[in-house]
Amino acid sequence: MTTTNEQAPLLRGASAATLIAACMIAVLFPTSITGTSVTLPDISSDLGGGVAGLQWVVHAYDLTFAAFLLAMGSLADVLGRRRVLMFGLALFGAGSIAAALSFNLLFLDLARGLTGIGAAAAFTSVAAALANAFDGAARAKAFGVFGTCFGIGLAFGPLLGGGMSSSLGWRYFFAVQALVAIAALILSSRVTATATVSNTRVDWAGTATFVGALFLLILALVEGPQLGWGSIGTIAMFVGAAALLAAFVIVEHRQAAPMFDLALFRSRQYVAVCLSPVALAFGFVALLVFLPTYFIAVDGRTPWDAGLLMLLLTAPTLAMPAVAGNLAAKGVTYRTLLITCMVLVGGGTLWLLTLSAGMPLWELAGPLVVIGIGFGISNGILDGAAVSSVRPERAGMAAGMFGTMRITGEVVAIAAMGSLIVSLTSRQLGERIDGLAGTAYAQDPAGLANSMAKGDLTTPAQGLTTDAQSTFHAFASDIYSSSLHQVFVILAACCLVMVPILWVLLRDDKSPTSDDSAPVSAAANSSADAAPTGQVLTHE
Repeated sequence: MTTTNEQAPLLRGASAATLIAACMIAVLFPTSITGTSVTLPDISSDLGGGVAGLQWVVHAYDLTFAAFLLAMGSLADVLGRRRVLMFGLALFGAGSIAAALSFNLLFLDLARGLTGIGAAAAFTSVAAALANAFDGAARAKAFGVFGTCFGIGLAFGPLLGGGMSSSLGWRYFFAVQALVAIAALILSSRVTATATVSNTRVDWAGTATFVGALFLLILALVEGPQLGWGSIGTIAMFVGAAALLAAFVIVEHRQAAPMFDLALFRSRQYVAVCLSPVALAFGFVALLVFLPTYFIAVDGRTPWDAGLLMLLLTAPTLAMPAVAGNLAAKGVTYRTLLITCMVLVGGGTLWLLTLSAGMPLWELAGPLVVIGIGFGISNGILDGAAVSSVRPERAGMAAGMFGTMRITGEVVAIAAMGSLIVSLTSRQLGERIDGLAGTAYAQDPAGLANSMAKGDLTTPAQGLTTDAQSTFHAFASDIYSSSLHQVFVILAACCLVMVPILWVLLRDDKSPTSDDSAPVSAAANSSADAAPTGQVLTHE
């Protein structure tokens, strides 16, 4: 594509605005996930409510974020990325303001759900807009910066949420998020306009069935540990999700302009990109939840100290996306980079089998930094790879499905591994029931397992003598550590099994900067050729 000298400054300005808006969003949205969890104790003190309602302050955002990603991505392809991006930021800001002004827990949960829908709209739109604004090596570097910002939100979200909640109050955390969203909204008016398919209708049937299916699936995964995996309610939700998913496939096959073109899964690169974050959710995201609990319960660290220690895991995600983006820009293939990610995360998780109570910092740093490096590399390339493997008018759709796979993978990993830890711990406690003598859980090993999974070994030891408390803590810590080690093996296997899969799926992979490997760029040079038959491309 060629431009005149008069056009070049405008294009540079629009591209810069797109990148800055993308970076603001990449910091904001993960911060809203990781930072909110730290504010829950203060929210509970202020608004009251039960444990389930409090957990939904986080779950409501995760659920709607995941459920609406694909729908919003496809909507962006139809209505235009800039329009949907601005709508998403406005909705996110409104939801954050409502959260800051919440007068009870139910209102806060609903506000967080609204915020998640806005996040889904903005996140998929800005990823597609970023792919449209840059080509070749510049795109690889842009997505590297985008991934670095995502890592910043991931790494410092807990510290920002905790610090703001303790110093100013939890409401200010949501208020500041609203201000950042408003600033990004103002900037997004300069985001590069994109071609849209003007006579394509919104696929309401596909949207309803997919959102419903994913909603029930995530709801079952979140509530399953509390209701029981074999309970009627949990089974009904899984069956409902399967039925709606089957309906979605049927609807999409019959639609002339489906919300998600199932033919995208014919692309081996796209399938590989969609599977990768699911595996990495087990190897990295699950550790974000379970390692702090270990540090608090077994090592006796404070939540703040545990958060600082977790920087060993999250800090590499700040630097590595830019490194990965530069490597991709220099011609390193997605195959090489993604396999490296899986080996590092899987190998680092196996290294965590050396984890023990009171482990020196320098010994703990090794596996955590290696895992962080591996995950950081993926943050620099996966988003770009997802939107670069399809035609430009389907970039929003591709980003939506990719994001859906990523968030759903995280929910599945956390729910499944959490349930497994409780199950393994409960079984070992039952086999060594004598060690519970004198405690409130002497006849309830499952209750103790749940308490340990929350990082609480103090309450079960109440009423024991000082010596007995010390003995009990060593006993419980040993069992919890053993259960965690077994989970580490499973987490590592989820990543390492992806190595041969990626090797096969990406066997024809070329450099991300080559002409053949960037269909978005190639197709952008000919909008008419890129449009499906009978559809007209227009600009926002």
